[in-house]
Amino acid sequence: MTVASPRPRPARQGLTDFTLSVRREDVEEIASAAADPEWLRADRLAGFDAFEALPAETNLLYTTYIDLRAAQLSATQLVHSPRTESGVIPLPDGADGLLVLTEGDLTGAVLSDEAAAAGVTFTTIADLAARRPDRLRELIDGSGSLPADDKFAQLTRALWTQGVVLDVPAGVRLARPIIVRWAVGAPDRALLSRTLIALGDGAQASILEELVASDTAVPTNARQSFLAGTLEVTLGREARLEIASLQELPQTTVAFQHRNAVIGEGATLHWALAQLGSRLVRSRVDNRLEGDRSSVEQVEIVFGGADQLFDLTSYTRHLGRDTTGNLLSKGALMDKARSYMKGMIVIDRSAVGTDSFLGEFGMNLSKATRSVAIPSLEIDQPDCRRAAHASSVGPIDESQLFYLESRGIPPDEARKFIVMGFLEPVVARVPVAEARDRLRDLLEETWQAGIGTGTVAAA
Repeated sequence: MTVASPRPRPARQGLTDFTLSVRREDVEEIASAAADPEWLRADRLAGFDAFEALPAETNLLYTTYIDLRAAQLSATQLVHSPRTESGVIPLPDGADGLLVLTEGDLTGAVLSDEAAAAGVTFTTIADLAARRPDRLRELIDGSGSLPADDKFAQLTRALWTQGVVLDVPAGVRLARPIIVRWAVGAPDRALLSRTLIALGDGAQASILEELVASDTAVPTNARQSFLAGTLEVTLGREARLEIASLQELPQTTVAFQHRNAVIGEGATLHWALAQLGSRLVRSRVDNRLEGDRSSVEQVEIVFGGADQLFDLTSYTRHLGRDTTGNLLSKGALMDKARSYMKGMIVIDRSAVGTDSFLGEFGMNLSKATRSVAIPSLEIDQPDCRRAAHASSVGPIDESQLFYLESRGIPPDEARKFIVMGFLEPVVARVPVAEARDRLRDLLEETWQAGIGTGTVAAA
């Protein structure tokens, strides 16, 4: 009698194991394909060395809250050389520019005549490297770029193949938003990208970043795609920038995002970030308030279901005098979704007169969901106007539900009102009107999907 040998078990994946296969040779091939100058090639290699040396999480407060097991990327292949030639597309009403990148390829680009006449540069990194290589080096070397202690930021630094540049000269004020649209999600593709944003002294702009599914994405396919993207911001004296980012990628996509900002004297930055799609999101925001009287406002919203995981971290470092930080994160989860909201405010010795607040709040709409909120303060300067944090996690308030139902509102409608009301303070602070309306529509769609599958009823 012949006994069949047991089937081999798949290799067990640890919480911090990252399964995307990358090699030093990939860095060399990407640098050669892009004809990188020597300084940029060296920068890539330094990033790869840091990626190999760093652990998945360096902050001991957060090492318990990392889980990369949902990222099944062993069959995923790097995009080495995307196309950069684009077609002519119409300028959207109410916008000053639009750049469309589909699976890494530049498929459309347009800039208003007014913005072009004012000297605004809105193009790909490859185009800027060909026309103004010295300016590209200034943007990458001078921005403080990406966090040196983050393994996956350094991966993007090493292996990015597509990038966007928005360079607004001093004194130029754009009245209408600039739109950057990334359409991705094709199975077994890994795209790493960088976006460089610089505003000169007194400049003003607003940006809408859209992360959407491409036509080749297969939402029900078990094969995953990978997107790692950055937003690297440098603000000059008295500059003002508003950024709204709507992430509605398919749930077969793994998304790693890094946003880094260096904020100059008297400058103001507003972030409004919405996380709705993807199987696994790992997001990190770093704000450096270097200039006196600089300020940052950051709002982030999470609304997810199924088995999505949202891993969100923010670091805000106050260095200048009389700086202001106001950070708010809110998440509502259905089914078996999980969220980790982690934030750190650091007030350096030089940061006299700081006013900083960090709030993180989670609402669990199912008994199987899990929300974690870890706001933290590190204060080395006692002379502060304010240094505070707050957090809470829990289900829908039964007293609120009772109040609405007692007024004749059906239970599902009552829950919807409470959830949307919980998220609305964040939605209302999205700086671009079109993005606010779009976000409200997306939240409605997510809610209806949760009701349809019965994942809210168990709350």
